[in-house]
Amino acid sequence: MATIQTNQPIAAGADSLKETNYGALGTLVTVFFFWGFIAAGNSVFIPFCKHYFSLDQFQSQLIDFAFYTAYYVGALVLFAYGAFGGKDLVGKWGYKRSIIYGLLFSALGAAAMIIAVNANTFAGMLAGLFIVALGFSLQQTAAQPFAITLGDPKTGTTRVNLGGGVNSFGTTIGPIVVAFALFGTTAAITDEKIAGLSLSKVITLYTCVGALFIGAAALFFFSKKVPSGILEEKTEKAGKALYTLLIMTGLLVMMFVPVFSSYKTDLTNATDAEKHAMEAYRMKWLLGALAVVVVGLLVANLSAKKKADGWGAMQYPQLVLGMLGIFFYVGVEVTIGSNLGELLRHKDFGGFQASEATKYIAMYWGSLMIGRWAGAVGAFNLSKKTKDILLFVVPLVAFAIIIIVNTIAGYDMQPLFYYVACVAVQIVAAYLTKNKPAKTLLYFSLLGVIAMVIGTLTTGTLAIYAFLSGGLFCSIMWPCIFSLSIAGLGKYTTQGSAFLIMMILGGGIIPPIQGKVADYLQANSTHDGFGIHNSYWIAVLCFAYLAFFAFITKGILKRQGIDYDATTEQPAEELI
Repeated sequence: MATIQTNQPIAAGADSLKETNYGALGTLVTVFFFWGFIAAGNSVFIPFCKHYFSLDQFQSQLIDFAFYTAYYVGALVLFAYGAFGGKDLVGKWGYKRSIIYGLLFSALGAAAMIIAVNANTFAGMLAGLFIVALGFSLQQTAAQPFAITLGDPKTGTTRVNLGGGVNSFGTTIGPIVVAFALFGTTAAITDEKIAGLSLSKVITLYTCVGALFIGAAALFFFSKKVPSGILEEKTEKAGKALYTLLIMTGLLVMMFVPVFSSYKTDLTNATDAEKHAMEAYRMKWLLGALAVVVVGLLVANLSAKKKADGWGAMQYPQLVLGMLGIFFYVGVEVTIGSNLGELLRHKDFGGFQASEATKYIAMYWGSLMIGRWAGAVGAFNLSKKTKDILLFVVPLVAFAIIIIVNTIAGYDMQPLFYYVACVAVQIVAAYLTKNKPAKTLLYFSLLGVIAMVIGTLTTGTLAIYAFLSGGLFCSIMWPCIFSLSIAGLGKYTTQGSAFLIMMILGGGIIPPIQGKVADYLQANSTHDGFGIHNSYWIAVLCFAYLAFFAFITKGILKRQGIDYDATTEQPAEELI
């Protein structure tokens, strides 16, 4: 779920474009599909595991915890290798071999999933997902800069956006395919039937996924058109930053251990007061984990201001605030979708069974595709009039594709026809912001706040549409946050990019926190669905920080002599 800045310096007088290696590019974009397919499919896998293993909402969100924490661990290991060894491991292996290794590692994760399923252990399945995502971390670190090198730097953004389009298609069909693989039908089935399903469905799913990983690795290995992409480059020293991240990692482990250990306590015969006390205990530790990230990064930046030596990119406030921005952005994007299935299960939101909720989950992830396809318009060398037309047409076409794909899959999409009104809001916002990073991020963050507030204060179709629209407003945030965060970093740009990718960790921490908030609130209420509904205030707070980041960072950059909204360069589109 990451991207890189593609604003490459162009040599003066360079009139002719370097020819794009389309053969290699066609091979490369296959891995972009996997990232979106598996990540979005988790939104269906979560309610399946919840009912099958009789989990609470927090435990069900451990799927996201395992998946997105792996991105952080993988990026941290690569950074540590560079810090101690002085060389970039991905550059040393080359982009081609790094992607092959990443795919094979993900295949090992699929095998681990199959073993865990045979053992009927949820913890083992989490370990398998963790290994799959570790492979993704290596793939993403290599694939995105690789796309830039496969042609002229001037057109680098279009190649990344091509991968983004394929990636978004994966996020759109992922929930549908995973739902069909797990439930064996696109027709609705009851939660009781889900609980009684055989885990052989998961074995079949991950056998196919593992085979696809191996097939893609073979495709890269035997392709003569894909260059090695070896790049020997020294890494900038940042020992203090590394030690800070390692300490933060240790503290995060310390915060989560008591939460996991508490589930060994049998509360079957506990009183309501005892259950409430346990939920409060778990909540404190989870909020402590959040504090470790926020406070740790802010303290690091304050220390770097006093003495920059050894801190590397962390000496720049825009980078540190941007790390938190990525953390909360990925967190809110994932948590909205991952908790959606549980929300829709309650009568105030339709009382849908887990299989019935698939079309809404597909629309949420499809909303990300709608926004990204619209955001990609600015990456091409088109006239202003053509761009204005496409900004209107492309989102509507993407919306129609989502409706058609889900209809073919057998879902009744009529309840979602009027969602086009939310798409219209996104179109208007795109016209108003004109692809300016700070302005775009501010507007879309505020729209996200408004949408989440509406969702938490209402019920029924209005609330559902509001929560789904979170996907529209999240869709173009990554490139804005990324561009603003690394502006002005100079020689620390590559290192800053690595730090930002680590903060995909937000997808592993925010969803479990929302899940526990839901459990905690529900324990104090007799109203069905009160907990999960009001847990979406977490999403409100995440969007609020992103609006704050957009507002304050523009001022920080101006004080450094950078007016980023005045530039004509286009940021890369986000990839999930």
